[in-house]
Amino acid sequence: MKAIFVQFKCDPGEAYEVADIVVRTLEETSEIYSTSGHYDLLAKFYLPDEADIGHFVTSQLQTIKGVKDTFTLVTFKAFS
Repeated sequence: MKAIFVQFKCDPGEAYEVADIVVRTLEETSEIYSTSGHYDLLAKFYLPDEADIGHFVTSQLQTIKGVKDTFTLVTFKAFS
């Protein structure tokens, strides 16, 4: 499994609804947080090693009603 972090910019007033949709509909979701700053939400997803990250983001995340923009971070190694 590989972890990715995605920040979401949402339409005004839609961040909580977007978070609810992500949690309810995407089994890849590990965690999602509301944030301050340029983006409204930060989510962590675990994808299978063979998964196409670009396809996941463009077809599963950017198409959610209320999502204006995303910023994706790909991770390499987890430290504990």
